[in-house]
Amino acid sequence: ARAATARVPSAGRPPDPELQLGWMNYALPSLAPMEPLGMTQLQVMQMLPLGGKLRATTRAAEATAAAASARADEALLEARARGAMAFHDLAAAERSLAVMRESIRLLADVERTASAMYRVGEGRQADVLRAQVELARMAEDTLRMQAMRAAMAGTLAALIDAPADSALGVPALPAFPRGVPSLDSLLALAASRRPMLRAMASELDAAGARADLARKELVPDLTVGVQYGQRRASGDAMDGGGGGTERMGSLMVGATLPVFARSRQLPMRQEMDAMRAMARADLADARAETRGRLVEALAALERARRLRALYEGTILPQAEAAVASSLAAYRVGQVDFMTLLDNRMAANRFRTELASLDADEGKAWAELEMLTATALVSRDGGAR
Repeated sequence: ARAATARVPSAGRPPDPELQLGWMNYALPSLAPMEPLGMTQLQVMQMLPLGGKLRATTRAAEATAAAASARADEALLEARARGAMAFHDLAAAERSLAVMRESIRLLADVERTASAMYRVGEGRQADVLRAQVELARMAEDTLRMQAMRAAMAGTLAALIDAPADSALGVPALPAFPRGVPSLDSLLALAASRRPMLRAMASELDAAGARADLARKELVPDLTVGVQYGQRRASGDAMDGGGGGTERMGSLMVGATLPVFARSRQLPMRQEMDAMRAMARADLADARAETRGRLVEALAALERARRLRALYEGTILPQAEAAVASSLAAYRVGQVDFMTLLDNRMAANRFRTELASLDADEGKAWAELEMLTATALVSRDGGAR
């Protein structure tokens, strides 16, 4: 962005003048000025673009600089969104590991209950073996999740340019907003604030300026030059017969001739018109893509919030109640071991899915913030 901005001042300036110093009509090999034509010349030439070409070039450079600045802002938002995605993945993995460790502890309690009942003749050996198998499987899942957690931590460390083995700590989720913005308000924010849309609008302006410049290329460019020359005067040309210096000046005016307009200037118009049409199509595509991503992120957000409310309010309490009831019933021989085990594993799965739903909500908020270039989640909210 700074590089593009640095090019703006020079865009409105004509080409540098050309300075020439010449020694005309000197004899060879003596290098003495020939009489009466030998002289020394100093010439300055300046090309002056006409027809508003410099204004069009300046407009194009300013629009290009604005587009580069907006794209830099978009790159920052995209990097932040990638960091947020990695953060919420790491948070979900951390909470899933906590659920798995708790599940191992609870399964160990169930295994001890089954073993105690088997020892007193009230249980079956198959129940004990099945509990031990589930404990081994849960330990395997925990090891797998630990590896995934390490990979996610490495991804986040790379995004913040931290050492791969740095301790990132335990992620704490922010307090998400209670309400969800409407789609219309999000669309309005994205249309006015998203840097990508501003960048493409500026690129369309730059393409329009270049198209105007291409239409001005048929206007000839003016070249103006002044020339100064001097030579030593011959003795008989001066009053009194003494020597001296003769000085002379010239003014030159020229213009470019677009004699190859059919193969140069006119095709240039077609090229710039096509570039402007492409920029207009890119802007329309970006606006449509932004609308689609907003709708998708908002749907993901609402899905995560509704499912979370359902899990917290209904599913998880009922699952824990089912576990407590089946455990009590198993101890008195009213239900079989598989019922108890299925209820326990279902409750563990629901708790893991609840952690995933929190991560999905955080990712959706991050996506909405990136698309609208607006802070929607309070930075100083408490952890959840």
